Amino acid sequence: MLTGQISAPGQILLSNIDIPEPGPKDILIKVRRAGICGTDIHILHGSYPAQYPLIPGHEFSGTIEMVGTSVTRFQPGDRVTADPNIACNRCENCQKNQINQCLDWQGIGITRAGGFADYVIAPEGNVYPIGSISFEEGAFIEPLACVIWGIQTIRPTIGDRTLIFGAGPMGCLIMQSLKAAGATEVTIVDRLPSRLKKAASLGADHTLLTEEAPSVLKNLAPHGFDIVTDATGSPSVVESCFQYVRARGKVWLFGVCTPDAKASFSPYEVFRKDLSIFGSYAVNRTFNESIELLRSGTVKVRPLLSHTLPLEDFAAAMRVAEHDPKRMKVQLYWD
Repeated sequence: MLTGQISAPGQILLSNIDIPEPGPKDILIKVRRAGICGTDIHILHGSYPAQYPLIPGHEFSGTIEMVGTSVTRFQPGDRVTADPNIACNRCENCQKNQINQCLDWQGIGITRAGGFADYVIAPEGNVYPIGSISFEEGAFIEPLACVIWGIQTIRPTIGDRTLIFGAGPMGCLIMQSLKAAGATEVTIVDRLPSRLKKAASLGADHTLLTEEAPSVLKNLAPHGFDIVTDATGSPSVVESCFQYVRARGKVWLFGVCTPDAKASFSPYEVFRKDLSIFGSYAVNRTFNESIELLRSGTVKVRPLLSHTLPLEDFAAAMRVAEHDPKRMKVQLYWD
């Protein structure tokens, strides 16, 4: 089978390897779509913990090719996706239902072979049926599930006024999900007019270019926003979040900063204003909610898909995902 691999930081290659055999409790999935995530870019540059050489890809959908001898819920031909987070279900964190903090965590496309290949293996317990959801939309289930876990963590309330920095694919998913959770006004900030136009078409109430944001935001919310979210992974943007959050408000760090990044804030301001700071890592059994939001049309993802390339153009797809100013979500496809 053909695979797209990162053999070492900065090194991309295409390689043909044998199709893997599923274990008794595993499922072999024939990949039809796979999205390129910012995490994949971090892995390419060695700025995210991964095990090389690696077949990346943790956002994917496809059809079942083969099931292990102990698999009971699925059969060949089923349309599926898979949660890439493989928990041990034995450690203290797993016993507290904190599977995204598993002490023996494994990740499809992070620590084991992922979806940038003709076939990928996933444990039965990580596989979810997608029914009539398209393969393009199915490859958005994982990133939307990450957003939903964050939403469940920060617990927005009806009537919240919210601010998001970053109008890329994840920022637009966050915007739609906050609205579904009850936020009545969402403002989104980005450097690129094309991304702001996309966010507005999907329901953002206010869209602002980065350079105009400081003056306009103070007029929009003189006392600050209930929730301020970073969806950029930029430490300087993280620092700016604290300027715009209201007393008893919430700062949500969703964007992935590099492990060595540092950001400064005033502990006194956190104390004085009763602020809450939230992180949200990966997913925590939130695939079903993601599937239902897509199935119902509550969250729209097709407008976020900007580029599709075949696996044979893996290196070019990674370049587009990192450098093309017009990019939103980039997906690999299989005929």
